[in-house]
Amino acid sequence: MSKNQGRLSGKVAVVTGASKGIGAAIARAYAAEGAKVVVNYATSKDGADRVVADIVKKGGEAIAVQADVSKAADVKRLFAETKRAYDRLDVLVNNAAVFKFEPLEAITEAELQRQLGTNLHGPILAAQEAVKLFGDGGGSILNIGTVATQVRMPGSIVYVATKSALDAFTRVLSVELGPRKIRVNTLNPGGVETEGFLALGEAGQQMKSAFIPRTPLGRLGQPDDIAKVAVFFASDDSAWVTGESVNASGGFS
Repeated sequence: MSKNQGRLSGKVAVVTGASKGIGAAIARAYAAEGAKVVVNYATSKDGADRVVADIVKKGGEAIAVQADVSKAADVKRLFAETKRAYDRLDVLVNNAAVFKFEPLEAITEAELQRQLGTNLHGPILAAQEAVKLFGDGGGSILNIGTVATQVRMPGSIVYVATKSALDAFTRVLSVELGPRKIRVNTLNPGGVETEGFLALGEAGQQMKSAFIPRTPLGRLGQPDDIAKVAVFFASDDSAWVTGESVNASGGFS
């Protein structure tokens, strides 16, 4: 599809944590639909550069910008670079996230702050900067959550707490920003076979064994499965959708 004919033609999108996994798939899908994409990364410059190269090779437009979304100064720089490159913004995808599963007794203050910083502070900081660049036509903020907030997984207390807070953030901010034509939604993946999932090793295999029997479609998701739904939320097809939390999980329950 020509970048001038896609559902996101003329739009500019920032995707945080887009050097790999779901974020990278969303960045590529947005570019394929005609958007100009800012590929954010914290540490994986090589991964972000590969995503940008893939997009450019297919005729799209993208830049990579390093920023740790848990740091206010980095977030301000991310959006300053976006403005410098494209002079506007239409879509923000708050995808960057970190996790570590461990029992309550093992949780350290440092780990608690790490997950809170990236998973909750980051989306709030990014939204603050994004609204400054959204035009009179409004915009779309998409928060990437998880179906883990709807189940009870031992050892996931910090991660699930941050993602549950993200759902509340979506509901409240959608009301606050609605008069400015800015939509805010949450997209909740189920088990998705990303690099991070595979890096869990034996724990990942255990999670896979737990997820698939509870997934009617009978498999783990792939990053592209999530990206296709993310395109909907970025496009005008979802112009009447805000404040919603939508699962993309193959029916996981």
